Amino acid sequence: MNSVKRRIILMGTGPFAVPSFEAIRAAGHEVPLVITRPRPPVKSRRGPPPAPVHDWAVAHGLPLESPDSINEDAVVQRLAELEADLMVVCDYGQILRPAALATTRWGGINLHGSLLPAYRGAAPVQRAVLSGDLETGVSVIHMTPRLDGGPILATRRTPIGTTETSGELEERLSAIGVQATIEAIELLDQSLVGHDPAEPLPTLGAVQDPARVSKAPRLHKAEAEIDWSRSARHIDCLVRGMQPWPIAYTFAETKPGKPPVRLAIVRVTARPDAAADDAQIGHLLVSDTKDEMAIGCGDGRIIVERLQPAGKKEMDAAEFIRGHRLQAGFRFGMATPTENTSPQV
Repeated sequence: MNSVKRRIILMGTGPFAVPSFEAIRAAGHEVPLVITRPRPPVKSRRGPPPAPVHDWAVAHGLPLESPDSINEDAVVQRLAELEADLMVVCDYGQILRPAALATTRWGGINLHGSLLPAYRGAAPVQRAVLSGDLETGVSVIHMTPRLDGGPILATRRTPIGTTETSGELEERLSAIGVQATIEAIELLDQSLVGHDPAEPLPTLGAVQDPARVSKAPRLHKAEAEIDWSRSARHIDCLVRGMQPWPIAYTFAETKPGKPPVRLAIVRVTARPDAAADDAQIGHLLVSDTKDEMAIGCGDGRIIVERLQPAGKKEMDAAEFIRGHRLQAGFRFGMATPTENTSPQV
């Protein structure tokens, strides 16, 4: 990293930000303030949800604040008083307005978990997996008020593993993003030294092509319900893409007259080459392997390996079949399928 040390405000909340923030701190840059989202009220016996950036800042004794809105006048004034060179934003959760961006000499940069302009929004990693993409990466942009729309300062690319979940991919991308973040800081340092703060900042990096923009909206639980009429590849991408939250699911009416059991589907293998009859879609199929949970789908079968019944521990699918004495022909899913709005694969 460049030997010149700068004053850098860090803004982030989730785990994606921590490796890059740690690299900035370890390089000797001055961090006058770390800003995170406020912790939500505790609604579970398990305690408050994780707050990785908060915990990282506390562990290193860094100044820490959690304003309700980064764009409040008092917060903007507080940022301006710090007279920082740059703000680095990652996995924060709020959009900065022009007044907030203007509080540092060089504005802000943002590390985003996609190859922009693809997958602008809150769930870029998950949407790439759900869509069946073979490659993704990270982008660092010079921030503008438009969501994820600024010019691109640095990128890194990586293939998506054939069995990789969104959680596993996000962890890899957070590590890959470190060098991209450092590269972007060095580019600004080399390009903006001596810049007159009374003048607008020049456009650095590559301007995003509006024709290639795609959206990555936040996930919703309803999207995670499995539609067994879809292709084996689609269902495999759904199961991997919905981890660690909200987890793909289906239903099983294991006891006549009782409400169906919701089953979180944790791990599957797709078998698109084993064609299933339309009448077998969503049904337990005869299998060469004892107790194997093979379920018919639109172009073959899905082998469910791990699942978790509601209110119980995760288990092997074979254990669930034995415990409920399920036979070939047993139907999974609701009697009236719900609309599945996840991307086509």
